[in-house]
Amino acid sequence: MAEIIQRDGTWTFDGETVRIVPGGKAHPLRLALGELAVPVEALAGISFEPDRKGGRLRLRLRGGACPVLRAADGRLKDGADPYVLAVEKDRTGVAEYFVDEVRNALLIEQVPEGPVDRFLLAGPSLPVSGGGGDGTASFDGETVRLTWNWKAEESKTASGPAAFPLARIAGVRWMPSMGLENGYLRFEPVDGPVSAPPKYDPYSLELWGLSKKEYTAVVVAAAVLARLPQARTAVDAPAGAPALTKEPAPAPAAVPPADDHDVLLRRLRELGELHRAGVLTDEEFSTAKQAILSRM
Repeated sequence: MAEIIQRDGTWTFDGETVRIVPGGKAHPLRLALGELAVPVEALAGISFEPDRKGGRLRLRLRGGACPVLRAADGRLKDGADPYVLAVEKDRTGVAEYFVDEVRNALLIEQVPEGPVDRFLLAGPSLPVSGGGGDGTASFDGETVRLTWNWKAEESKTASGPAAFPLARIAGVRWMPSMGLENGYLRFEPVDGPVSAPPKYDPYSLELWGLSKKEYTAVVVAAAVLARLPQARTAVDAPAGAPALTKEPAPAPAAVPPADDHDVLLRRLRELGELHRAGVLTDEEFSTAKQAILSRM
């Protein structure tokens, strides 16, 4: 098993699943998501990006595999992205080993990089709540509730808290605050979109970007997306974005090619060099070595 423990969080890989546990001082969005289990078939790749302070481990998921990434639509900063891990300078060797392990598994399992036609990760655990600005959103798996605070406009507060069942929702959009522009969490009813700005829309929260906790609104969006009927998963895509298309079922996993044995032997030699150089501790070296020997 490969493992890297950092202040930012802990990643482990057992050959089948990457498990991600956020650190205690991680971004509120990552703490709200909690532990994530990412199966190999959901991965399109992994990379280590070195810098003067150490670097970053970055998982790249297949399009449509994760409801959180689908809801965020590329708008998450690295600090909020659950699939990015800050790596300290003395653990860059471990990070590179982690990358090799995941890449070897992708090669052996012959995982395609293309998009998928269904979510391969479960949505956030229920019940879930989040947001900020002029209110809070919550979802229990059946009903979305919007509770307004004293900052909300009268057009929202006049009728009290809003509640609507999942069957009335056609899609959901999340946009974080950017610069001077406020963000929003907007639920689109099945009988057509609301034309009012989010500030006045009873199906929307307005997000002002005054706190990192406002990012937790995307957790609510992801929980709703994951539980919408599958035929509607493309409704929340931005205008002009391609809808998810169904791929042919992947072929059965191929038998590993003959040179895999040489790859594993080379990896053993590299581990020995890292151990002698002091990059890997005795325990890390023993664990990594046993993982490779078990594959041989």
